[in-house]
Amino acid sequence: MKILFGVQGTGNGHLSRAKEVIPYLLKYGEVDLYVSGTEAEVKLPYPIKYKKHGISFVFGQKGGIDVLKTLRILRPIRLFRDLKNCPIKNYDIIINDYEPITAWACKMRGMPCYGLSHQGAYLSEKSPRPTKIMRYGEWFLKQYAPVSSIQAFHFARYDDFINTPVIRSGIRQMKATQQDHIAVYLPSMSDKKLVAIFSKIRTIRWKVFSKRTKKYYVEGNVEIFPVSGIEWEKALASCEGAVMGAGFEGPAEALFLKKKLFVVPMFMQYEQQCNAASLEKIGVRVAWKIRATFEDELRDWLRQVKIIKVDYPDETDLIIQRIFK
Repeated sequence: MKILFGVQGTGNGHLSRAKEVIPYLLKYGEVDLYVSGTEAEVKLPYPIKYKKHGISFVFGQKGGIDVLKTLRILRPIRLFRDLKNCPIKNYDIIINDYEPITAWACKMRGMPCYGLSHQGAYLSEKSPRPTKIMRYGEWFLKQYAPVSSIQAFHFARYDDFINTPVIRSGIRQMKATQQDHIAVYLPSMSDKKLVAIFSKIRTIRWKVFSKRTKKYYVEGNVEIFPVSGIEWEKALASCEGAVMGAGFEGPAEALFLKKKLFVVPMFMQYEQQCNAASLEKIGVRVAWKIRATFEDELRDWLRQVKIIKVDYPDETDLIIQRIFK
């Protein structure tokens, strides 16, 4: 069987999950990877047959998407050409992790496309939403990469097609410890702003992972690291707690490792707003905005000792079986 696996390449989460999914897909046949998007640091240990520009979002430095840079890197002519030439007819099955080109190529040609993504969880009205519903955000989540059926992932099993997160094998095998640092990953904020925020709480050693630096440096009690999967895993497994954006894979791994968690969703990023609503529902501390009270919110969170218990069994093989059945 020939399998085409479309993977979103914006951000690190989709590619990290693909590392875990691909070995199970290989049980069913030959797998070709179709990756579109930028802004990811994760490298796959598998060859990428099709690497496309796609539709990407550029992280800003003030806590949200940089709209102007996102528009500047948009390549509509290239996108339409890639859509027209997408080789879906050469494959027996197309599986999609929120990758728009293969998804829309299937929809336009009347071919089935099997979803395997976190974003697919928002096809269910049972998945939590923020107090303020964004109609455009709802439409975008559902139309960016449309699929004919879905096996989705979320922080809890909100519907019958929603599974708990795929936790990377490296994280599952790690022994969590509790040292005297806080791990931080807020990719939509500048290093300068992060240092200004965290250096005010001098009793804490902050390990900040940045998309904007190529080398390690220290500013007082704040260490700045370039984004590295191995170093981040070590810092997360050994931290007292973690402060991060309201993505999906990162918070899921922190919860799995029994770390106390503080999330800051990106503004103008509806998916993260929805994720934050779900995390808040299970007891995670959320700062919806970086405002004057943020330092006080951090200090209050640092005093907390409650750990949120989650049950995230390894069900990847079973989920892939459901798709092929």
